[in-house]
Amino acid sequence: MRGWQAAAYGVTVVRIARRGLRGGQRLPGVRADERAVFVVGAPRSGTTFTGSALGSQPGWVDLGEVPLLKAAVPRLAGLPVEEQAREVRQILERVRGLALVRGLRGVEQNPETSYVLAGVLRAYPQGVAVHVLRDGRDVVCSLLERGWLNADVEGRDDARLAYGSEPRFWVEPERREEFAQVSDARRCAWAWRRYVEAVRAAGAGDRLLEIRYEGLATVADRLAEFLGANVTSTHRAMDTFRDSSIGRWQRELTPEQLADVEAEAGSVLAELGYTRSGDLS
Repeated sequence: MRGWQAAAYGVTVVRIARRGLRGGQRLPGVRADERAVFVVGAPRSGTTFTGSALGSQPGWVDLGEVPLLKAAVPRLAGLPVEEQAREVRQILERVRGLALVRGLRGVEQNPETSYVLAGVLRAYPQGVAVHVLRDGRDVVCSLLERGWLNADVEGRDDARLAYGSEPRFWVEPERREEFAQVSDARRCAWAWRRYVEAVRAAGAGDRLLEIRYEGLATVADRLAEFLGANVTSTHRAMDTFRDSSIGRWQRELTPEQLADVEAEAGSVLAELGYTRSGDLS
């Protein structure tokens, strides 16, 4: 195992083990809980809140973003579903086993998992996915603030994936040169569109529940029913959602930026009911 991989496993295992202890970890040797939950969606769409909230329930554990899986997705995305499933399971079961949380119900929340969703659901036949959808224009505001796709930003994230305007694995091959040349706002809208499209193309059927970021404080009953979770604990977890940034695009995006966003992702925004005024149809 390479040095970075070993270090990433070590940091991840310690973090998850601590969370498992806080959640009332079961003894090693207890039958593994195969009912994994994968929270997917574009970055800055509420996947972190949702995954953390669900994973905070008694008998559950938030696996967070597993860097080894995140780093593997660009390669896995082009492989057959069976190969995706085999490697995804190998990574996650190694982490769960070393962290002694295999008896807890795991919640994985890498946005990049959107691109291998068919594989992860094949890896965990009892697993399900939750897709958190957020207004793409608000996502653009948040991504611009973070700077991950901005042309003047360099460096790499915790999975060693590059920041800045370098074309990502999810950019259409025929548009890779274009990606580096467009505005930061259009690049952010591009990312949002591709993540949303990836989830919807996975063919997850009734194993996928779509929820809206704008309504996260009101979805506890739907989530509990879909996940087969305790209604009271799900409410306790999800009802803490508060966000005053809904609709921020109306204050923060310039007309030029908004035009770029709509040029890149306008059809998907309209399909999802995000109108120009910001209301859901």
